[in-house]
Amino acid sequence: MIAAVTGASGHVGVNLVHALIARDRNVRIIAHSSTLGLEGLKVERHNGDVNDIDSLMRAFEGVSVVYHLAAYISLLMSDRVRCSMVNIEGTRNVIEACRRNNVKRLVHFSSIHSLCNEPLDVPIDEDRPLVESPKSAPYDLSKASGERLVRQAAREGLDAVIINPTAVIGPYDYRPSHFGQALIMMAQGRIPVLLEGGFDWVDARDVAEGAIKAEQIAPAGANYLLSGTWLSVKEISAIVAQITGGRPPVLVCPTAVADACAPVVTSVSRWIGVRPLFTSVSLKALAGNRNISHAKATRELAYEPRPIKETLSDTIEWFIDNGFIQRRGHP
Repeated sequence: MIAAVTGASGHVGVNLVHALIARDRNVRIIAHSSTLGLEGLKVERHNGDVNDIDSLMRAFEGVSVVYHLAAYISLLMSDRVRCSMVNIEGTRNVIEACRRNNVKRLVHFSSIHSLCNEPLDVPIDEDRPLVESPKSAPYDLSKASGERLVRQAAREGLDAVIINPTAVIGPYDYRPSHFGQALIMMAQGRIPVLLEGGFDWVDARDVAEGAIKAEQIAPAGANYLLSGTWLSVKEISAIVAQITGGRPPVLVCPTAVADACAPVVTSVSRWIGVRPLFTSVSLKALAGNRNISHAKATRELAYEPRPIKETLSDTIEWFIDNGFIQRRGHP
């Protein structure tokens, strides 16, 4: 029984591959270019691209389950075309390749961002409508559209389940991710001013475990929110300082000021070729719904996210061990 993984070299992908191998599963990674973080693991590699259905047809041959993680993540309003190409058309191709190869189950990784954030005073659960406003961020719209395709395929008979993780942090963050980079900068004392707001943060390892449970026992067509703990950026910074022995920033930039600065920060970052520390999209997310329920996943999948302090401690230690952060006291 072969489990194929698209997006295997991404943050959650590497954690998922490790979790599958720990269960002695036969894993086939679908790699477009990089296999960073997967070197030396007992996996079968197939070259593939979600925008090339012929490559997916070859990669899914003889596969029992497909974990579809490949996605283009963006915090920019200007990335509509790329988001649509990968997150919508790529998902359409994955569905078709699963059908033609008689794959027994598709586990589709959507996102909390595919679900409408408002009303803010009502907890988000699996019944929350999908994003559809054209004013929404391109990433949010594309993940909602991709999820619609999977839901429709499930209604038409494809055995598919959907998971919606919140903001993912954790070990094996080789690239690193948007917030992984922020954690590195916090640990290095390179963020003098914090942003207002926060988000629901979940451990990549818990997301992987929840996805595997969904593959094994979830009914066809089910969807699950895999959330963790809501913390403000200031609270996270304080925990990181405790872990590293540093001092957290004391200044917090008001959201209105950050909003006004966001276009300039984005433009300058593009000009010098670095990822912007924050954008108008990320600021909106930080001001979003604070209550995201994983009650259904806990009830049906026995999903229990670990304490957020454990996640942050393990993540910082992983960054230190892999050379992203210098351990304090070392030259």
